[in-house]
Amino acid sequence: MTELPLVSIVTPSFNQARYIEATIQSVLLQEYPRIEYIIVDGGSTDGTVNLIKKYEARLASWVSEKDHGQTDAINKGFARAKGDILAWINSDDTYEPGAVSAAVKYLQDHPDVGLVYGDCNFINESGRVIGRFNSAQTDLPLLRRGFVHIPQQASFFRADLWKQVGPLDTSFYFAMDYDLWTRLAARSQLKYVPQTWANFRLHTSGKTIVSDDRCWPEMIRVHYRDGGSFFSTIVAKYYIRKLIAPIWNWRRRRMLTA
Repeated sequence: MTELPLVSIVTPSFNQARYIEATIQSVLLQEYPRIEYIIVDGGSTDGTVNLIKKYEARLASWVSEKDHGQTDAINKGFARAKGDILAWINSDDTYEPGAVSAAVKYLQDHPDVGLVYGDCNFINESGRVIGRFNSAQTDLPLLRRGFVHIPQQASFFRADLWKQVGPLDTSFYFAMDYDLWTRLAARSQLKYVPQTWANFRLHTSGKTIVSDDRCWPEMIRVHYRDGGSFFSTIVAKYYIRKLIAPIWNWRRRRMLTA
């Protein structure tokens, strides 16, 4: 067992008592034997802390204290991590059984790959599958054009690469993962595996729904920071998204309440 790489998984949390137990269980029920699970809570007041305490004997560490938001919490968790492979799963998302083992095996079999990611379902508040994330193979040139296709919930990357490019940029509220993917892709291969590894929960209080308008401007900031042109696919996508945003958001809200 000691020959297997240690996988450090971080869950950032704030007032997600309705969902976090399912997240915790999805990590602890993974059959992979070497998982270091770290929860970084931002000082929740809704019962989240009591749920964390319920499982604290099986956690590597946890903390509940005021922080500067989700990105800061993830950085704090990775600063504590001792694993060879890193991942984070948000407190309203879940892993599918076997996800960690599959990701580790792929990285072991492909030492030139720095990040591996799988497929991801969209689920609603009750956990019912309502859609599918459009996962696909991508790389640095495609990422810079806005073809992301990487579900953060189903992504695992090497700790040695994190040490080279981390931490996450705390100025990002939404696109900190996109920013990280571009930095990792500049140094290593990213690979897509067509297996379902995670579930991305969409709900009316989630930031994907409430603050979606902040995502693309942050992605554009990464694009221009890395020397991108105004005359590019990602900029065109941004302006098209702005035009259709009211219809897009209405459809997603309708889907969640159906």
